[in-house]
Amino acid sequence: MDYLIPNAWAQAAGGAPPGGGLAGFLPLAILFLVFYMFLIRPQMKRQKEHAKMVRDLAKGDEAVTTGGLLGRVTEVGNNFVKLEVAKDTEVKVQKHAIAQVMPKGTLKEM
Repeated sequence: MDYLIPNAWAQAAGGAPPGGGLAGFLPLAILFLVFYMFLIRPQMKRQKEHAKMVRDLAKGDEAVTTGGLLGRVTEVGNNFVKLEVAKDTEVKVQKHAIAQVMPKGTLKEM
């Protein structure tokens, strides 16, 4: 029956790579370090800055929402903020929807 199914012979065992397990772990460690330096750390920094900006919102600040709405903060609650977007027109938005606090006087220029 050897002519239908060829025999599979085991090969000689190869030696371990020089440096042992450390050589296989080093590229993975370098890859994690690169991801941390260029992706994770800057994102954490932006999150902290945004949380501080949201925490420091006060009545009278001029802010832009993530949807692009520009207005003056008239009321600050625990989770929501009221923005005056036009005379006698207020919009209630979540605090975390505030993308940026603009310099004072921005609304007058527009």
